Amino acid sequence: MGKLVLTTFVTLDGVYQAPGGPQEDTSGGFDQGGWSVPYGDEDFGRFVTEVFDRVGAFLLGRRTYDIFASYWPKMTDPADPIASKLNGLPKYVASSTLTDPGWAHTTVIAGDLAKEVTALKERTDGELQVHGSGALARSLLALDLVDTVHLMTFPVVLGAGRRLFTEGSLPTAFRHTAGRITAAGVSIQSYDLAGRPEYGSY
Repeated sequence: MGKLVLTTFVTLDGVYQAPGGPQEDTSGGFDQGGWSVPYGDEDFGRFVTEVFDRVGAFLLGRRTYDIFASYWPKMTDPADPIASKLNGLPKYVASSTLTDPGWAHTTVIAGDLAKEVTALKERTDGELQVHGSGALARSLLALDLVDTVHLMTFPVVLGAGRRLFTEGSLPTAFRHTAGRITAAGVSIQSYDLAGRPEYGSY
């Protein structure tokens, strides 16, 4: 059985929207897309490659899928560790509107998310990885389906945009499993979910 691993980029104030470019996601009038780009150094790239080395399949939200599908199929170098995995491995898209995906090895899941994802985890050899896909990530966290989170926090505050953890998020405890800081100042921390929070008093 595989495990569900979420890798997400956030700002210091928790925004995940449009890290990769100005036009990536302008919904809600968001005009600060591309905020992660200045911090993409060798340390950052090395960690991303390590993550992709462990992937068995991908689970993506519709918006992230569309962004990836418009770019990665054009990257055909078999030595590219990211393109080769994205183009060659199974991809599952959680969508009620996508009916005819054009990217090879893509399957749409439109039924009960908890049931579908649990079944995917059971038949995935390696990690079932979620990249970006903020709305999907929030749903998976709310359903207690995520096993590991790689939280990449960038040293920037935007003051606007969609946030990963919003008011009403499921109270969840995490166990820190690994961490590093890139030369550009990105904090990369890995956590396994550890159930509900415990409380006390000082």
